[in-house]
Amino acid sequence: MSAPDLHDLTILGAGPTGLFAAYYAGLRRMSTKIIDSLDSLGGQLTALYPEKFIFDIPGFPRILARDLARNLVEQATQANPTICLNELITTLEPITEIPDHAEQIPPPLYKLTSANSIHYTRTLLIAAGAGAFSPKKLPLPDAARFENHALFYSVPQKSLFAGKNLLIIGGGDSAIDWALNLQSTARKITLIHRRNQFRAHEDSLRQIQATPTQILPFFELDALLPSSTNDHSLTAAIIRNNQTHETRTLPVDAILVQIGFNSSLGPLKNWPLQIDRNSIPVNPEMETSLPGIFAAGDICSYPAKLKLIATGFAEALTAVNYAKTRIDPSARPFPGHSSEMTPQPQSMATLNNQESQNQNPEVRE
Repeated sequence: MSAPDLHDLTILGAGPTGLFAAYYAGLRRMSTKIIDSLDSLGGQLTALYPEKFIFDIPGFPRILARDLARNLVEQATQANPTICLNELITTLEPITEIPDHAEQIPPPLYKLTSANSIHYTRTLLIAAGAGAFSPKKLPLPDAARFENHALFYSVPQKSLFAGKNLLIIGGGDSAIDWALNLQSTARKITLIHRRNQFRAHEDSLRQIQATPTQILPFFELDALLPSSTNDHSLTAAIIRNNQTHETRTLPVDAILVQIGFNSSLGPLKNWPLQIDRNSIPVNPEMETSLPGIFAAGDICSYPAKLKLIATGFAEALTAVNYAKTRIDPSARPFPGHSSEMTPQPQSMATLNNQESQNQNPEVRE
Protein backbone atom coordinates (compact mmCIF):
# COMPACT_ATOMS: atom_id res chain seq x y z
CA MET A 1 0.00 0.00 0.00
CA SER A 2 1.48 3.33 -1.04
CA ALA A 3 0.96 6.51 0.94
CA PRO A 4 -1.42 8.16 -1.59
CA ASP A 5 -3.76 5.14 -1.31
CA LEU A 6 -4.43 5.85 2.36
CA HIS A 7 -6.73 8.75 3.24
CA ASP A 8 -7.28 10.36 6.63
CA LEU A 9 -11.05 10.32 6.15
CA THR A 10 -13.26 8.51 3.68
CA ILE A 11 -16.87 9.69 3.40
CA LEU A 12 -19.55 7.33 2.12
CA GLY A 13 -22.29 9.47 0.64
CA ALA A 14 -22.19 12.68 -1.40
CA GLY A 15 -25.41 14.22 -0.15
CA PRO A 16 -25.57 17.41 1.96
CA THR A 17 -24.08 15.81 5.08
CA GLY A 18 -21.22 14.13 3.25
CA LEU A 19 -20.38 17.22 1.21
CA PHE A 20 -20.29 19.49 4.24
CA ALA A 21 -18.14 16.94 6.07
CA ALA A 22 -15.67 17.00 3.17
CA TYR A 23 -15.46 20.78 3.36
CA TYR A 24 -14.82 20.79 7.08
CA ALA A 25 -12.28 17.97 6.81
CA GLY A 26 -10.41 20.26 4.41
CA LEU A 27 -10.39 22.98 7.06
CA ARG A 28 -8.81 20.49 9.43
CA ARG A 29 -6.18 19.58 6.82
CA MET A 30 -7.32 15.99 6.44
CA SER A 31 -6.80 14.09 3.19
CA THR A 32 -10.33 13.15 2.20
CA LYS A 33 -12.10 10.84 -0.23
CA ILE A 34 -15.82 10.91 -1.12
CA ILE A 35 -17.47 7.73 -2.45
CA ASP A 36 -21.04 7.58 -3.75
CA SER A 37 -23.06 5.01 -5.67
CA LEU A 38 -24.78 7.70 -7.75
CA ASP A 39 -23.26 9.26 -10.86
CA SER A 40 -23.19 12.82 -9.52
CA LEU A 41 -22.65 14.74 -6.29
CA GLY A 42 -25.63 16.02 -4.32
CA GLY A 43 -27.48 12.89 -3.22
CA GLN A 44 -31.28 13.16 -3.12
CA LEU A 45 -31.08 16.92 -3.73
CA THR A 46 -30.09 16.29 -7.34
CA ALA A 47 -31.35 12.74 -7.88
CA LEU A 48 -34.92 13.14 -6.65
CA TYR A 49 -36.04 16.75 -6.36
CA PRO A 50 -33.63 19.25 -7.96
CA GLU A 51 -36.43 21.81 -8.51
CA LYS A 52 -37.93 21.54 -5.03
CA PHE A 53 -37.50 24.40 -2.59
CA ILE A 54 -35.74 23.70 0.70
CA PHE A 55 -36.90 25.91 3.59
CA ASP A 56 -34.92 24.77 6.63
CA ILE A 57 -31.38 25.82 5.70
CA PRO A 58 -30.12 28.63 7.96
CA GLY A 59 -29.48 31.85 6.06
CA PHE A 60 -31.74 30.93 3.13
CA PRO A 61 -35.45 31.79 3.39
CA ARG A 62 -35.80 29.27 0.59
CA ILE A 63 -33.38 27.67 -1.86
CA LEU A 64 -33.83 25.24 -4.74
CA ALA A 65 -32.40 21.81 -4.00
CA ARG A 66 -30.17 21.94 -7.09
CA ASP A 67 -28.79 25.34 -6.02
CA LEU A 68 -28.10 24.09 -2.51
CA ALA A 69 -26.34 21.06 -4.00
CA ARG A 70 -24.28 23.27 -6.31
CA ASN A 71 -23.21 25.48 -3.41
CA LEU A 72 -22.31 22.47 -1.27
CA VAL A 73 -20.27 20.92 -4.09
CA GLU A 74 -18.39 24.19 -4.62
CA GLN A 75 -17.69 24.38 -0.90
CA ALA A 76 -16.71 20.72 -0.54
CA THR A 77 -14.27 20.69 -3.44
CA GLN A 78 -12.19 23.64 -2.24
CA ALA A 79 -9.72 21.26 -0.59
CA ASN A 80 -9.64 18.95 -3.65
CA PRO A 81 -10.96 15.73 -2.09
CA THR A 82 -10.67 12.54 -4.12
CA ILE A 83 -14.11 11.79 -5.60
CA CYS A 84 -15.30 8.32 -6.63
CA LEU A 85 -18.77 8.10 -8.20
CA ASN A 86 -20.83 5.16 -9.50
CA GLU A 87 -19.22 3.02 -6.83
CA LEU A 88 -21.05 0.92 -4.25
CA ILE A 89 -18.92 -0.19 -1.30
CA THR A 90 -19.83 -3.78 -0.46
CA THR A 91 -17.43 -4.82 2.31
CA LEU A 92 -15.63 -3.23 5.25
CA GLU A 93 -12.81 -4.91 7.13
CA PRO A 94 -10.25 -3.73 9.67
CA ILE A 95 -6.53 -3.95 8.93
CA THR A 96 -4.41 -4.72 11.95
CA GLU A 97 -1.04 -4.71 10.14
CA ILE A 98 -0.12 -1.03 10.01
CA PRO A 99 1.80 0.15 6.90
CA ASP A 100 5.14 1.86 7.53
CA HIS A 101 3.89 5.29 6.56
CA ALA A 102 1.00 5.01 9.04
CA GLU A 103 2.87 3.82 12.12
CA GLN A 104 1.59 6.71 14.23
CA ILE A 105 -2.06 5.86 13.59
CA PRO A 106 -3.66 3.62 16.23
CA PRO A 107 -5.07 0.43 14.71
CA PRO A 108 -7.28 -0.52 13.08
CA LEU A 109 -7.17 1.03 9.66
CA TYR A 110 -10.01 0.05 7.35
CA LYS A 111 -10.23 -1.53 3.92
CA LEU A 112 -13.28 -0.76 1.78
CA THR A 113 -14.07 -2.89 -1.25
CA SER A 114 -16.38 -2.30 -4.21
CA ALA A 115 -16.85 -4.33 -7.38
CA ASN A 116 -13.97 -2.51 -9.06
CA SER A 117 -11.80 -0.90 -6.39
CA ILE A 118 -10.18 -1.17 -2.98
CA HIS A 119 -9.87 1.84 -0.70
CA TYR A 120 -7.88 2.28 2.51
CA THR A 121 -8.69 4.82 5.17
CA ARG A 122 -7.67 5.87 8.65
CA THR A 123 -11.21 6.89 9.57
CA LEU A 124 -14.60 6.52 7.93
CA LEU A 125 -17.73 8.67 7.98
CA ILE A 126 -20.93 6.98 6.85
CA ALA A 127 -23.22 9.69 5.49
CA ALA A 128 -25.35 7.56 3.21
CA GLY A 129 -28.70 9.12 4.05
CA ALA A 130 -31.35 6.47 4.52
CA GLY A 131 -29.25 4.03 2.53
CA ALA A 132 -30.39 2.71 -0.82
CA PHE A 133 -33.88 4.06 -1.45
CA SER A 134 -36.72 3.52 -3.86
CA PRO A 135 -40.11 5.22 -3.93
CA LYS A 136 -43.16 3.41 -2.61
CA LYS A 137 -45.23 2.68 -5.69
CA LEU A 138 -48.91 2.48 -6.42
CA PRO A 139 -50.34 -1.02 -5.95
CA LEU A 140 -52.37 -0.77 -9.17
CA PRO A 141 -51.61 -3.52 -11.72
CA ASP A 142 -51.39 -1.19 -14.73
CA ALA A 143 -49.48 1.66 -13.05
CA ALA A 144 -46.07 0.69 -14.46
CA ARG A 145 -47.07 1.41 -18.08
CA PHE A 146 -47.60 5.10 -17.23
CA GLU A 147 -44.37 5.61 -15.26
CA ASN A 148 -42.23 8.52 -16.50
CA HIS A 149 -44.94 9.41 -19.02
CA ALA A 150 -47.98 10.44 -16.99
CA LEU A 151 -47.14 8.91 -13.60
CA PHE A 152 -44.16 10.17 -11.60
CA TYR A 153 -42.55 9.44 -8.25
CA SER A 154 -40.14 12.38 -8.37
CA VAL A 155 -39.84 15.73 -10.13
CA PRO A 156 -36.69 15.98 -12.25
CA GLN A 157 -38.21 18.97 -14.09
CA LYS A 158 -41.20 21.10 -13.17
CA SER A 159 -41.92 21.60 -16.87
CA LEU A 160 -43.24 18.02 -16.98
CA PHE A 161 -46.42 19.34 -15.35
CA ALA A 162 -46.78 22.58 -17.32
CA GLY A 163 -50.43 23.22 -18.16
CA LYS A 164 -51.50 19.82 -16.80
CA ASN A 165 -54.38 18.73 -14.60
CA LEU A 166 -52.20 17.31 -11.85
CA LEU A 167 -53.18 14.82 -9.16
CA ILE A 168 -50.81 14.65 -6.18
CA ILE A 169 -51.08 11.68 -3.82
CA GLY A 170 -49.70 11.95 -0.28
CA GLY A 171 -50.01 13.80 3.01
CA GLY A 172 -46.44 14.51 4.08
CA ASP A 173 -44.04 17.39 3.55
CA SER A 174 -43.08 16.29 0.04
CA ALA A 175 -46.66 16.16 -1.22
CA ILE A 176 -47.57 19.53 0.30
CA ASP A 177 -44.32 21.18 -0.79
CA TRP A 178 -44.83 20.09 -4.39
CA ALA A 179 -48.45 21.23 -4.36
CA LEU A 180 -47.15 24.67 -3.35
CA ASN A 181 -44.16 24.62 -5.69
CA LEU A 182 -46.19 23.69 -8.78
CA GLN A 183 -48.95 26.28 -8.33
CA SER A 184 -47.72 28.42 -11.23
CA THR A 185 -46.79 25.42 -13.38
CA ALA A 186 -49.81 23.11 -13.43
CA ARG A 187 -53.22 24.12 -14.75
CA LYS A 188 -55.04 22.61 -11.78
CA ILE A 189 -53.85 20.65 -8.74
CA THR A 190 -55.86 18.14 -6.76
CA LEU A 191 -54.33 16.61 -3.63
CA ILE A 192 -55.70 13.39 -2.16
CA HIS A 193 -54.68 11.71 1.08
CA ARG A 194 -56.03 8.54 2.65
CA ARG A 195 -56.47 10.26 6.03
CA ASN A 196 -57.58 13.69 7.20
CA GLN A 197 -54.37 14.25 9.18
CA PHE A 198 -51.34 15.56 7.35
CA ARG A 199 -47.71 15.10 8.41
CA ALA A 200 -46.44 18.33 6.85
CA HIS A 201 -45.22 21.45 8.65
CA GLU A 202 -48.01 23.59 10.06
CA ASP A 203 -47.00 26.64 8.02
CA SER A 204 -47.03 24.63 4.78
CA LEU A 205 -50.54 23.42 5.56
CA ARG A 206 -51.62 27.00 6.19
CA GLN A 207 -50.18 28.07 2.84
CA ILE A 208 -51.74 25.24 0.81
CA GLN A 209 -55.18 26.01 2.23
CA ALA A 210 -54.87 29.53 0.83
CA THR A 211 -54.30 28.25 -2.74
CA PRO A 212 -56.83 27.00 -5.31
CA THR A 213 -55.61 23.42 -4.72
CA GLN A 214 -58.48 20.98 -4.26
CA ILE A 215 -57.70 18.97 -1.11
CA LEU A 216 -59.61 15.71 -0.67
CA PRO A 217 -58.95 13.81 2.57
CA PHE A 218 -59.92 10.12 2.91
CA PHE A 219 -59.56 9.59 -0.83
CA GLU A 220 -57.40 6.94 -2.50
CA LEU A 221 -56.64 6.17 -6.12
CA ASP A 222 -58.74 3.30 -7.46
CA ALA A 223 -58.06 3.22 -11.21
CA LEU A 224 -56.27 4.95 -14.08
CA LEU A 225 -58.08 5.78 -17.32
CA PRO A 226 -55.73 5.82 -20.33
CA SER A 227 -56.03 7.96 -23.39
CA SER A 228 -57.68 6.33 -26.40
CA THR A 229 -54.82 7.49 -28.63
CA ASN A 230 -51.77 6.85 -26.44
CA ASP A 231 -51.27 3.88 -24.12
CA HIS A 232 -48.88 5.87 -21.93
CA SER A 233 -51.12 8.93 -21.46
CA LEU A 234 -53.95 9.52 -19.01
CA THR A 235 -57.29 11.21 -19.38
CA ALA A 236 -58.70 10.63 -15.89
CA ALA A 237 -58.30 8.93 -12.53
CA ILE A 238 -60.96 7.26 -10.44
CA ILE A 239 -60.65 8.01 -6.73
CA ARG A 240 -62.58 6.48 -3.84
CA ASN A 241 -63.49 7.79 -0.40
CA ASN A 242 -62.41 5.10 2.06
CA GLN A 243 -65.03 6.23 4.60
CA THR A 244 -68.16 6.57 2.45
CA HIS A 245 -67.01 4.48 -0.56
CA GLU A 246 -68.04 7.33 -2.85
CA THR A 247 -66.14 7.32 -6.15
CA ARG A 248 -65.24 10.28 -8.35
CA THR A 249 -63.72 10.59 -11.79
CA LEU A 250 -61.14 13.38 -12.05
CA PRO A 251 -59.82 14.74 -15.35
CA VAL A 252 -56.07 14.08 -14.98
CA ASP A 253 -53.10 14.48 -17.31
CA ALA A 254 -50.39 13.68 -14.78
CA ILE A 255 -50.04 12.08 -11.36
CA LEU A 256 -47.30 12.73 -8.81
CA VAL A 257 -47.06 10.07 -6.10
CA GLN A 258 -45.41 11.14 -2.83
CA ILE A 259 -46.21 8.38 -0.37
CA GLY A 260 -42.71 7.78 0.95
CA PHE A 261 -39.71 5.60 0.23
CA ASN A 262 -38.53 2.11 0.94
CA SER A 263 -35.00 2.28 2.27
CA SER A 264 -32.41 -0.38 2.81
CA LEU A 265 -28.90 -0.29 4.20
CA GLY A 266 -27.90 -2.67 1.42
CA PRO A 267 -24.42 -4.17 1.97
CA LEU A 268 -24.03 -2.03 5.11
CA LYS A 269 -26.30 -4.36 7.06
CA ASN A 270 -23.67 -7.10 6.73
CA TRP A 271 -20.80 -5.00 8.06
CA PRO A 272 -19.46 -5.65 11.56
CA LEU A 273 -21.33 -2.62 12.92
CA GLN A 274 -24.08 -2.37 15.48
CA ILE A 275 -27.30 -1.84 13.53
CA ASP A 276 -30.61 -0.86 15.09
CA ARG A 277 -33.43 -1.52 12.65
CA ASN A 278 -32.44 0.55 9.62
CA SER A 279 -30.00 2.92 11.28
CA ILE A 280 -26.59 3.02 12.93
CA PRO A 281 -26.46 4.01 16.62
CA VAL A 282 -23.76 6.55 17.52
CA ASN A 283 -22.34 8.04 20.70
CA PRO A 284 -22.12 11.81 21.39
CA GLU A 285 -18.95 11.95 19.26
CA MET A 286 -20.92 10.44 16.34
CA GLU A 287 -18.77 7.31 16.57
CA THR A 288 -20.31 3.92 15.84
CA SER A 289 -19.60 0.63 17.59
CA LEU A 290 -16.32 0.38 15.64
CA PRO A 291 -13.43 2.69 16.61
CA GLY A 292 -12.67 5.30 13.97
CA ILE A 293 -15.94 4.77 12.12
CA PHE A 294 -18.46 7.59 12.43
CA ALA A 295 -21.96 8.18 11.08
CA ALA A 296 -23.93 11.37 10.44
CA GLY A 297 -27.15 12.41 8.77
CA ASP A 298 -30.30 10.33 8.37
CA ILE A 299 -28.45 7.02 8.65
CA CYS A 300 -27.41 7.51 12.30
CA SER A 301 -29.58 7.32 15.40
CA TYR A 302 -29.51 8.52 19.00
CA PRO A 303 -32.19 9.68 21.47
CA ALA A 304 -34.34 12.60 20.28
CA LYS A 305 -32.84 12.53 16.77
CA LEU A 306 -34.32 15.00 14.24
CA LYS A 307 -33.89 14.02 10.59
CA LEU A 308 -33.20 17.42 9.04
CA ILE A 309 -30.46 18.61 6.69
CA ALA A 310 -29.42 21.18 9.29
CA THR A 311 -29.05 18.41 11.88
CA GLY A 312 -26.82 16.48 9.48
CA PHE A 313 -24.54 19.49 9.07
CA ALA A 314 -23.96 19.69 12.83
CA GLU A 315 -23.41 15.94 13.08
CA ALA A 316 -20.87 16.12 10.25
CA LEU A 317 -18.87 18.75 12.13
CA THR A 318 -18.82 16.65 15.29
CA ALA A 319 -17.79 13.50 13.42
CA VAL A 320 -14.98 15.20 11.49
CA ASN A 321 -13.55 16.88 14.58
CA TYR A 322 -13.42 13.63 16.54
CA ALA A 323 -12.05 11.75 13.54
CA LYS A 324 -9.26 14.33 13.53
CA THR A 325 -8.42 13.58 17.17
CA ARG A 326 -8.20 9.89 16.36
CA ILE A 327 -5.67 10.56 13.62
CA ASP A 328 -3.80 13.11 15.70
CA PRO A 329 -4.30 12.62 19.47
CA SER A 330 -2.69 16.02 20.09
CA ALA A 331 -5.40 17.77 18.05
CA ARG A 332 -8.28 19.51 19.80
CA PRO A 333 -11.85 18.40 19.08
CA PHE A 334 -12.78 22.07 18.81
CA PRO A 335 -10.12 23.84 16.74
CA GLY A 336 -11.73 27.29 16.95
CA HIS A 337 -14.19 29.12 14.76
CA SER A 338 -13.91 28.87 11.00
CA SER A 339 -13.01 32.57 10.92
CA GLU A 340 -9.94 31.65 12.95
CA MET A 341 -9.02 28.64 10.81
CA THR A 342 -9.01 30.26 7.36
CA PRO A 343 -7.37 33.36 5.89
CA GLN A 344 -9.75 36.29 5.93
CA PRO A 345 -10.29 38.55 2.92
CA GLN A 346 -9.68 42.22 3.52
CA SER A 347 -12.71 44.09 4.81
CA MET A 348 -14.45 46.57 2.55
CA ALA A 349 -13.42 49.39 4.88
CA THR A 350 -9.75 48.42 4.48
CA LEU A 351 -10.10 48.08 0.71
CA ASN A 352 -11.86 51.46 0.44
CA ASN A 353 -9.17 53.08 2.57
CA GLN A 354 -6.43 51.60 0.39
CA GLU A 355 -8.19 52.79 -2.76
CA SER A 356 -8.51 56.30 -1.33
CA GLN A 357 -4.80 56.35 -0.49
CA ASN A 358 -3.95 55.21 -4.01
CA GLN A 359 -6.04 58.00 -5.49
CA ASN A 360 -4.65 60.62 -3.06
CA PRO A 361 -1.12 59.54 -2.20
CA GLU A 362 0.27 61.19 0.86
CA VAL A 363 3.31 63.43 0.15
CA ARG A 364 6.09 62.85 2.65
CA GLU A 365 8.91 65.35 3.15
